[in-house]
Parts: sequence; C-alpha cells; structure tokens
Amino acid sequence: MATPYTPTVTGTGVRATIQRFGGHLAGMIMPNIGAFIAWGLITALFIPTGWLPNKTLAELVGPIISTLLPVLIGYTGGRMVHAQRGAVVGAVATMGVVVGADVPMFLGAMIIGPLAALILKYVDRFTAERTKAGFEMLVDNFTAGIVGAVMAIAGVLAIGPIVEKVTEVAGSGVEWLISHSLLPIASVIIEPAKVLFLNNAINHGVLGPLGVAESVKHGKSILFMLESNPGPGLGLLIAYLLFGPRSLRPSTPAAMIIHFFGGIHEIYFPYVLMKPRLILAVIAGGASGVLTFLVTGAGLVATPSPGSIFAYMAVTPKGGWFGVIAGIVIATAVSFAVAAALLGFGRANGDQADDPAQGAAPNDTTPNDTNTNDTTITSGENRDTTGETAAESVPATKEA
Repeated sequence: MATPYTPTVTGTGVRATIQRFGGHLAGMIMPNIGAFIAWGLITALFIPTGWLPNKTLAELVGPIISTLLPVLIGYTGGRMVHAQRGAVVGAVATMGVVVGADVPMFLGAMIIGPLAALILKYVDRFTAERTKAGFEMLVDNFTAGIVGAVMAIAGVLAIGPIVEKVTEVAGSGVEWLISHSLLPIASVIIEPAKVLFLNNAINHGVLGPLGVAESVKHGKSILFMLESNPGPGLGLLIAYLLFGPRSLRPSTPAAMIIHFFGGIHEIYFPYVLMKPRLILAVIAGGASGVLTFLVTGAGLVATPSPGSIFAYMAVTPKGGWFGVIAGIVIATAVSFAVAAALLGFGRANGDQADDPAQGAAPNDTTPNDTNTNDTTITSGENRDTTGETAAESVPATKEA
C-alpha cells in the first residue's frame, strides 16, 4: 500500500526490493513521529536527570515507550495492509508482543501488526463469498476477534521472545563496537545506504529501537545520532556551493536550508548520486561525527525526527549540548574538506568541458562562406565542394 511515507518503488531488483521494504518500515513509523517527540520531550523534561525533574510526571515515560508507541506502530502497520479492520487487529496482536517481552517492542510491532492484518485479509476473502446476507457484521466481528486473539497469544509465546532475543544480540554487537571504540565504522554501511534512500529503514527500523532500549537504561543513547546527524550532508552541500558545477551551485542554498533546518536529508542524496565518489565525503563526515560523540559522551533521549538541528536540540539531555554540537560541527567540516578535495576545489567540476566548445563556436561558421571553394580544402585532400569540407570541419572542431 502506497502512502505519503512510502512512495511507489518501481522495478524488481534487489535495490528496489530493499527500498520497498524500507518504505513500509518508514510508513509504520513516520505517521507516529509526533508521539515519539511527545515521549522525547516528556523524558527530557521530567526524568531525574531532566530539565524539570518531576517524579509524578516521569511515570508517563515507561508506559508510553513500552505500550503506547508499539501499539501505535502495530495499528499503523495493520492499517497499511487491511484498512481499519487490519489496524484494530494489528493493535490487539501488538499487545501480545508487548506482554511477551521486557524491552520496547518496536520491531515486534512492525512484524506482528502487518502480519495479523494480512491474515485477517485472507480470512475476509474466504468468508466474504460464504457469508449469507444479514450475517456480515456478525462474521466480520468474530473473525477479527479470533484472529486478534490468536495473534496476541502468538506474540506472547513466540514472536515477542524471539524479537527480544534478536534485539539483545544486535544490542550486544553495538555494545561491542562502543566498548572497542569502533562505532564510527558503522558509517561505512550507514552512509551509502542512506544515499540509496534507506535512511528511514535504518534509523526507525534498526537504530531507533536499539537506541530506545539504551535510553531507557542510561537516559540517553548515541545510536539516535548515527544516521540522523545533519553534519555530513551540510558539509557536502557547502562544498557543492563553493566548488561544484556552476549549473548546480544556485540550488544548494535552498537545499542546505531544507536539509539542516527542515531535517529532510533526502535533499542531498541526488548530489551524491551525481558524483558517486562523494560518498567518501559523507562517510568520512559521519565517522568523524560519531567519533566525536563517543569522545564527548554525547547522546540523545529520543530519535531526532526529522533530523534537523531544531530536533537535535529538542531531545538533547541536560548538560549534553557541547558534545552534540561538536559532533555536528566536526562532521560538517570533515565532509566539506573531503568533498572539496574530491571536487578538485572547483578545477575538476566539469565546467572546463563547456569552455572549449564555447571558444570553438566561432570556428564552426568559417566553412559557411560559399566563396571559399579551394581554400577550405584541408590536409591536402582533393575536394572541390564546400559541402564536403564543411561536413568534416565541424566534428574536427568539436574534437579539438
């Protein structure tokens, strides 16, 4: 099902399949970003280490992250598959994984919500042709209830524990990278995947759930910043503004505003795809930003979505401004430096290819003089027609 968050992807290749899968993940998360921001603000303000510590209001943090947000995701995922009936069944089934695990079940909700709706969709197809007139509502209600109950039980006994184990394994891998100061290596995978428009799948489908689990334990998480850092993209766009092809420079100021202040990172992806070698610039910027976050102990309390500087500041914990800002600034500087070098500081941006053609243009008119029959013959060739001479002189000029 296509939504504003899951644009239609054409093709059947591996890339298209991954993009389509990532689009569905984004489609379950993005409509509920407001709820995530609400949870992030409550967390940043009222937890014991927040800006306005309040024990009573801080009690909202746990139920929202463990129950409300997964149920919203499961509801949205079910709605994408089978409209309102799928949404209701998806929400009921999600309660199963919520009860069956001790960690926030974002991944579990993304699995069981659409799955329950898909099963109900097939059940509805089966019963639609076999239900007598007047019994439609009765059958629809009971089929939805039965599917919801069965999937909720499956969530408690199977899906929830499995997803919890997978989350623990992934979390252990991230912890290993952190403990060995190797987390910047993740940028080698994250940045190229972002350029292929898999940013939402990575951020909301993988890093977000892991970051939430870490934030619940420690009050903040660096995982929220691995994909969402606006620094690498900003540095790349500044390099394009100063040293990129002249035809593209006028478009970069608006792109920078949309990217840095609006948080729409997709705006800079085409700039990388036009010159694929610039992927090295955003990788270097992303890795340097992550390293800075590690060294300064920076972290956020929730996913900064969209990834703008305003969202970053809104979910920065008390006392964490320096590390967050330093990571963004350094990522911007490194990305800019590498991109500028790859662009040849304006000397290798492709503009020179246009100048010779412009300089040769006057020569193209020379053979048009109809009175130069013999003088236009070149290289000693015995040609006495101006048409033949002109026909060969034009491509010779272009080659020059």
